[in-house]
Amino acid sequence: MQNMLFDFDGTLANSGATVALATQAAFRVLSLPEPSHDTIAYYMGIPIETSFKAMAPEHDFTTAEYDRLLSSFREHAQSLERTQVTLFPDISAVLTHLKQDGRQLFIVTSKPTHTLNRNLKRLNIAHFFTDCIGSDQVTHYKPAPDGILILLDRYHLDPKQTVMVGDATHDLQMGKAAGVKTAAVTWGAHTTAALQSEKPDWLCQTALELTQL
Repeated sequence: MQNMLFDFDGTLANSGATVALATQAAFRVLSLPEPSHDTIAYYMGIPIETSFKAMAPEHDFTTAEYDRLLSSFREHAQSLERTQVTLFPDISAVLTHLKQDGRQLFIVTSKPTHTLNRNLKRLNIAHFFTDCIGSDQVTHYKPAPDGILILLDRYHLDPKQTVMVGDATHDLQMGKAAGVKTAAVTWGAHTTAALQSEKPDWLCQTALELTQL
């Protein structure tokens, strides 16, 4: 595949614990029942602007209350990410190999772009990527294909030579909706069985397998 589009959380970065801890802390601030780790993992890949309401379906949020919940999450997440967010094994080496092989690398994430850029800089991998699409750049969030379609149009990418790589079913659904290939990675949020149910073109058990796409 000439063009490789990556999810960030759970695919490149081991950030699941940070997301879970920050989510539960934010819900505690508003005296809401804490979502379980399994519930939080299920919604990985969906922007918090959407997922937090789904995690508290019986609560009727006011706009101010929901804004406070989101702000609290972001504050906790930013504090935790300095020490808790790391790259998965071999990711840096794989990105180096892919770049040297002439691949174009991109990120499509549910994070706001400024948050993603802060993480990429801290992890020293920003230079690998031609462009990144965050949740603030799309009209419809994952699993809608907006983020991928922006990149296909902006860089005139051939969908047949483009693959979406992600750890969540939402990533694979987004890729299919955009008409590109899909590759599931098994080291992130969703189980192998859940990923296989989406019938990805590839199922990768290790990061090194990404070099063979």
